[in-house]
Amino acid sequence: MKQVLDDDKMLDFLVIPSGIEGQHDINPVNIQHSTFNIQHFQKTICFIFLVILGANANAQLLENYIQQAVENSPQVEAIELQYEVVKEKVNEANTLPNTEFGAGYFVSEPETRTGAQKAKVSVRQMMPWFGTITARENYRSSLADAAYADIVIAKRQLAMQVTQAYYQLYALKTKQEILQQNLELLSTYEDLALNAVEVDKASSVAVLKLQIRQNEMREQRELLMGDELALQSKFNNLLHQEEQPIMVEDSITIPEEEPMLTMNDLELHPELEKYDQLYLSVKNSASLNESESLPSIGLGMDYIAVEERPNMNFSDNGKDIFMPMLSVSIPIFNNKYKSVERQLEIQQEELRAQRENRKNELDSRLKEALQQRISARISYQTQQKNIEQAQDAEAILLKQYETGILDFQDVLDIQELQLKFQLKQVEAIKNYYLQTAIINYLSN
Repeated sequence: MKQVLDDDKMLDFLVIPSGIEGQHDINPVNIQHSTFNIQHFQKTICFIFLVILGANANAQLLENYIQQAVENSPQVEAIELQYEVVKEKVNEANTLPNTEFGAGYFVSEPETRTGAQKAKVSVRQMMPWFGTITARENYRSSLADAAYADIVIAKRQLAMQVTQAYYQLYALKTKQEILQQNLELLSTYEDLALNAVEVDKASSVAVLKLQIRQNEMREQRELLMGDELALQSKFNNLLHQEEQPIMVEDSITIPEEEPMLTMNDLELHPELEKYDQLYLSVKNSASLNESESLPSIGLGMDYIAVEERPNMNFSDNGKDIFMPMLSVSIPIFNNKYKSVERQLEIQQEELRAQRENRKNELDSRLKEALQQRISARISYQTQQKNIEQAQDAEAILLKQYETGILDFQDVLDIQELQLKFQLKQVEAIKNYYLQTAIINYLSN
């Protein structure tokens, strides 16, 4: 009974990044006579190799999650069952009124020339006017089409929710990785500061400041871990599965070019198509009301059992009576149908106004999402430039260490700026794909 989205429609909801590359790696510190460069370089090469191997597999993660959510969703299943009920009502519409049967026994037997009447049996069937049953079926079918639109809407909304939760989870995981990398970098700086203290080239205050900064970053990371656990629980609920870790892509970037989009795509949105189907159902209801205001024809048969007259001999003695019946039901007082007709006209106007209002809301939401996605792209590009400049400043400061001069306060300031830029860049990536999920829901 469950219905899943077609593969080509399901792909419309996916927000798979166009490129995968490491954006959050901390550049190796250029320190002479240290092993930090070599170790960090080895980690970077290993990371890039793993990304290349896992790129194809990662691209399928979100698609698989969406399909699983749609297949397992109790909400979608409930709406599908509602649709099955409405669809079954089409068969219910293809019926005639109940056939009437009657039987009677003459307590006081009326005498006729051919004998006394003993009992009477009758049957009658009313027939609606020509085309009434077809009009009723058309009305029920249009209601079923409107109910099917609810299934499409529910699946699209669920796909959007899964997509947004996925990228929120990616942002939380990536921020934790960035904080961990910065903690390792600060630990290296702390070792440098300790060495500098031993040779009276730095104050113990510098070491304490570095340690305080590490404590703050550990706190940030632990808070993000708590947020990740809560979001993973929400994600598992969307998939309707037991609690288990959720895999996300290792690295996501923003496409170089903005995807093309035409505002006419909004006309095909299922929320608007549902109003079209409801409008058609009201129109079919008006046709049904017109058909029901016409006369109904009844066909029947009466049978009367006649007892033979004793001591008499003639040809029709005791002959039973068969009497075909024809009846017509005419709605002379038809104010009811006129009132229903007026009500349906008002409902059509109401649906037209509701559709126009909903279209305006969707249009505003789409334009807002497009603007916010552009803003996210601008923020991403800005943070990328800031990160590069912060890394250059960091390299300059570390060059000074070779001459024996290193201001650890400047190091802390640059590190804090670099961390801020990295976190803001991850936030820009998340916002970009959150808005893309909304745009896909509204336009595809």
